[in-house]
Amino acid sequence: MTQMNKTIKVFTGSEVQIALIKGELENQGISSLIKSDFNSGVAAGFSGGVPSAIDLYIESSDIEKATPIINGLMEKKQ
Repeated sequence: MTQMNKTIKVFTGSEVQIALIKGELENQGISSLIKSDFNSGVAAGFSGGVPSAIDLYIESSDIEKATPIINGLMEKKQ
C-alpha cells in the first residue's frame, strides 16, 4: 500500500501574492492548492475568515523544492 502525500500550508497572504507564488511553483512543476476560509464561508452563506488571508498548500514531498522558490519571491517583494 502506498502512502499518499499530505498537503501542507506553505504560505498565507494576499490574492496577488498567492497568484504569483502559485504561478511560479507551477512553472517549476509543483502543484498547489489555494484555500480561502472567507470565500468558502461566503459561498456557503455565512461569513468567516479574513478576506486577505489566503492559504497556499503543496504536497509535503515538494517542500524542499518549493521553499527556496517562495523565499526568493518574497525577498524580491521587500
